[in-house]
Amino acid sequence: MYWKLQEDALSDDDLKALVDFIESRQRLTQGQRIREFELAYAQWMGSKFAVMVNSGSSANLLLVSAVKQLKGWRDGDEVIVPAVTWPTTITPVMQTGLTPVYVDANLTDLSFDYDQLCERITPRTRAIFVVHLLGFPADLDRLLEIVKQHNLILFEDCCEAQGAKWNGVKVGNFGVGGTFSLYWGHHMTTIEGGLITTNSEELYHLMLLKRSHGLARELPTCMHAAIAAKYPDIDFNFLFLTDGMNIRSTELNAILGLSQLARLDDFIRIRNCNFHRYVELCSCYPKDLIVLNGKGISSFALAFLFKDRNKKISFRKMISELGIESRPLIGGNLMRQPFLSKHYRPADFPNADFLHDNSFYIGNSQFVTSERMDALDAAMAQFFLCS
Repeated sequence: MYWKLQEDALSDDDLKALVDFIESRQRLTQGQRIREFELAYAQWMGSKFAVMVNSGSSANLLLVSAVKQLKGWRDGDEVIVPAVTWPTTITPVMQTGLTPVYVDANLTDLSFDYDQLCERITPRTRAIFVVHLLGFPADLDRLLEIVKQHNLILFEDCCEAQGAKWNGVKVGNFGVGGTFSLYWGHHMTTIEGGLITTNSEELYHLMLLKRSHGLARELPTCMHAAIAAKYPDIDFNFLFLTDGMNIRSTELNAILGLSQLARLDDFIRIRNCNFHRYVELCSCYPKDLIVLNGKGISSFALAFLFKDRNKKISFRKMISELGIESRPLIGGNLMRQPFLSKHYRPADFPNADFLHDNSFYIGNSQFVTSERMDALDAAMAQFFLCS
């Protein structure tokens, strides 16, 4: 058996759609198909607007940059971020001149230690950047209460949680904006790509500008005449209304997105069926494993949290020999990473440290079959009953 972390998620139909498009079109950079995909994704999400970019990391950068500008935040203002996440949840905070304030994880939904989060709020706190890690929705009721009480902005990183729900509503609809990754190993893929969803028209327009150099022509056509009239001495096609970047995607990525989006609900259903089987398996070994479960999940991966680090090492080695790939839980405790370890003490984040030492995950996707889950069942039984 060879159970990879990531599998070739592009079907023959996806590739045919891509080839057909290439053979019939000359414009491959951002155009009408991007817009079609954005509209379709927003509809699937239940949001008003969506903006496609070249990665989930760029989605985070664009969202933070645009909100900072809209709200008039100053350099040094604070954004609360998790200690366990992928680095590009926090680096956009740094790159935009804001200050990340780190909060430990919890061992229930892998999001914030919510009590510690409240303690970290200061007069300079402007936002909370929550990550719905591994497809587990964070406690949005509690987070919304906190942001309301302190007049804060909520960002949602949903890159690993497409389709996850809180009280029946998809995550990404609770804050000012939600970000999504369309990378090769995520719920659906455009090979590389990302999205931001929002219900704020003002934020949507600013993100359209910033995505592409700040060019006025990126705004909806109905706005062009009025803007052009304000700046008669500048060629409208080369009119820059704000600072910006080039983080556009291509029509090719959008074609793949349109093709995969039609099957995304099926992908999520299969992932969640695998996840529920995994929960059943892990629940058989309560002396050894902390079992992660929760409502509204859209499973990204199957994580093992061992109470004993040495057993984790032994089990991970055994499944590797059986052909099951694994990896650490996201970036582990980011305070141990070289770019942060000079400034923070990892021991100040005990749950993040526990996840760093005692956890890992294996892949979950629409390609994980019942036969694979049976093999995992047998491997777990062999290991835990003999150890």
